[in-house]
Amino acid sequence: MSTGSRMLTLLTLFQNHRFWTGDELSTKLRVSPRTLRRDVEQLRDLGYPVETTRGVGGGYRLSAGGSLPPLMVSDEEALAIVLGLRAVTASGVQGVQDAAVGALAKIVPVLPMHVRKLAAGIGSTVGAGQARAGAPQVEVAVLASVATACRDRTMLAFAYEKRDGALSSRLVEPHALVPVARRWYLVAFDEGAGGWRTFRLDRMRGVESLAKSFGSRPIPGGDADAFVQSSIRNLPTRYEAVVRVEVPAEDARAEVGQWGVVLELEEGWSEVRMRTDDLDYVVYLLAKLDARCEVVGPPELVDALRAWGRRLLRVGLPEEADAPESLRRCQT
Repeated sequence: MSTGSRMLTLLTLFQNHRFWTGDELSTKLRVSPRTLRRDVEQLRDLGYPVETTRGVGGGYRLSAGGSLPPLMVSDEEALAIVLGLRAVTASGVQGVQDAAVGALAKIVPVLPMHVRKLAAGIGSTVGAGQARAGAPQVEVAVLASVATACRDRTMLAFAYEKRDGALSSRLVEPHALVPVARRWYLVAFDEGAGGWRTFRLDRMRGVESLAKSFGSRPIPGGDADAFVQSSIRNLPTRYEAVVRVEVPAEDARAEVGQWGVVLELEEGWSEVRMRTDDLDYVVYLLAKLDARCEVVGPPELVDALRAWGRRLLRVGLPEEADAPESLRRCQT
């Protein structure tokens, strides 16, 4: 083998088995002990912390170093890494999500095609259960391609699925990826629209990174997270729910988060305004607040509250009079 081939083989051996004797390594590489020592020194020069144990039974092992060196992994290990990273991107753990996307952007582009296809197939199967649980699914290849384009500042072309299911062609400058409530959003400058837009990755189709770079452009407000949250609040929705709740505004804001606006009222009350397509989210919020409330609108929210009340009563309380106080607090 050439020196480069021996180095890769030696590195793979070290990572697959913690300790090797010098004779074992010399036999596997078909080299002399002197050549083996020279190869080990070259690995050390590249940053791999290879320890030497002398004497009877001595040999070599790869120890933990001050930084993570490049790794050699098998196809099966690469597949496990990709699927694990994909799970982390949907975990909701702050900080770790961004690191997982960065790692995917490095790993996916260099995967052998058969491993990439296998990861996509297994990912879609695993994703079916998550989708039923309400988590929109993003293909690993899409997430990695968008992250890479943001990092390298290269243009992205894709078809975007609108709310009504129609597709539109987009050519954008990708600037940042932002996770919000188990969804991934791309903050980009849309050349066709001539302005800044946010795109949900689960609605992007046929993503293609172009060999065309772009320069730096400041995101409005200078904060990608704030831009996405503002865009979400301003999306057209079926309902605007307005509810007065006997909860201090500070406590209500802690539950509502970026999904609505909370106004402070008198005597410990607050007003919650939420724009949504699904009133069940508002019902869930009111249940978490666990306080008296008055529905200002819309009328459909009153119907949703009553429907959920009847469902819960049927679960384990045969008589309405036996309902707990928390179910009777919302005055509609």
